[in-house]
Amino acid sequence: MVDETLVADTQLIIRDILERSGIKPGQLFVLGLSSSEVAGGVIGQESNAELGQLIVKTILTEVEARGLDLAVQGCEHLNRALVVERQVAEAHGWEEVNAIPQLHAGGSGMLAAYELMADPVLVEEIQAHAGLDIGDTSIGMHVKRVQVPLRPILRHLGQAHVTALTSRPKLIGGQRAIYQADGIRK
Repeated sequence: MVDETLVADTQLIIRDILERSGIKPGQLFVLGLSSSEVAGGVIGQESNAELGQLIVKTILTEVEARGLDLAVQGCEHLNRALVVERQVAEAHGWEEVNAIPQLHAGGSGMLAAYELMADPVLVEEIQAHAGLDIGDTSIGMHVKRVQVPLRPILRHLGQAHVTALTSRPKLIGGQRAIYQADGIRK
């Protein structure tokens, strides 16, 4: 895959999802990434550090430009822990866990985020407001309830299937309740 195409497609996807997700400055966005799937392989078997760097750098740039915080999910070998900036973890009271991501223990996305962030740490769990899943990495456990699926403008990045989630407040009160307008589902 040509690097320029990968970057352009990643920008198109992330801008689309950030626009439609309703996420606001100061909120948390989660990314799950399988570079193996992007390259046409099987998740977890052909991790590619270069692809991870390109994709994460592109997404991090877009997320930070909007005043959002990024969490990047690792693979099952690190129990799907996430890398975030230390100040984000401290602000949320998340407990730091001790591991240094590797290409085959954490994956290319987590490794790239660990290298690109100013002061990265790993945490076990978060509640993001929205997220992007490149390669069917199962980010749902890290997105707040109630989750709303978003169909990205491009359904594939390279050969990887792409999905996204956002969240909204729970509707409570039953048929007598009156609800605020839902900015996600217009």
